Amino acid sequence: METSKLTLLTTTHRIAPGLLSWPAWQALHGAPLVLAADREHPQLPALAQAGIKVEQIERTSAPALARELTERAPLVFLGGQDGDPGLTDALARIAVEHAGEAPEIELLPGSYDLPGARLLDLVAVMDRLRSPGGCPWDAEQTHDSLVKYLVEEAYELVEAIEEGDRATLREELGDVLLQVFFHSRIGEEHAEDPFSIDDVAGDIVDKLVYRHPHVFADSDAETTDQVEANWEALKAAEKQDRESVLDGVPSGLPALAYAAKLVSRVRRADFTGVPDAPYELPAELTEESAGALLLAVVQRAHDARVDPDAALRRAARGYRAAVRAAEGLAD
Repeated sequence: METSKLTLLTTTHRIAPGLLSWPAWQALHGAPLVLAADREHPQLPALAQAGIKVEQIERTSAPALARELTERAPLVFLGGQDGDPGLTDALARIAVEHAGEAPEIELLPGSYDLPGARLLDLVAVMDRLRSPGGCPWDAEQTHDSLVKYLVEEAYELVEAIEEGDRATLREELGDVLLQVFFHSRIGEEHAEDPFSIDDVAGDIVDKLVYRHPHVFADSDAETTDQVEANWEALKAAEKQDRESVLDGVPSGLPALAYAAKLVSRVRRADFTGVPDAPYELPAELTEESAGALLLAVVQRAHDARVDPDAALRRAARGYRAAVRAAEGLAD
């Protein structure tokens, strides 16, 4: 006696309805019966257009649903959007308890999430929060009002990286990612010059492809130095309208990072019009002489391939730990 088959067809709402695998369409067209327990399933209109009749059954407990499916097999069951919690476990118990009598069970992915699919969920969440009936606080935010949160989240991410806390790193990456999606959603609402998260992503993809000709084109770059040289040449070609080697360096950077960026630009341009700051401790430390000394340290750190901002943070953390240890406190 031939064993009947119970096919569990799974899909994802993140793929457009109707875009199913060929085995899924074969199973649907060849099935004597197609069942579903989700009247709002996004695939239902596409299946109806394809001439596939879907019978709706009541949404019951997992054991009850498993019994109904096994008793009515052969059939295809269109899995719910929530994954039908407990259904596969209930079917497994039936298969064990009724070995030889239970139908063959096949799990057939009709569509599945590609890498990055959950980003679509973040787009949907932001749309909901900013739309009428969403969150009043989120709806009131602007690019300007979110700046402080963007800066704060960036620093929290830096701290997580430096502390090596992977759980916190993952969380803080999410917070920074939210800022990108939040600003993009606000940008989409601009009356005269709107842009969406797709525009933002498209721009950075184009930039990365353009600036990596050794990967996406026929340019050669076998070393890191060659890659950096190509990168700078391409950037220079893009920014030909800049009058100064320092154009484009944001003055809002923290002082140490700002100085490091300026020094990096000057060094890369081989600009020699301004001498380095004197690297010596003055007899009397004033605001001016202290600034010159700090700038000199930044210049020499750059030449030694040392990130002065990271170096100072590391030293500050060590100093903090030493003070707390002297106080008899655990860090």
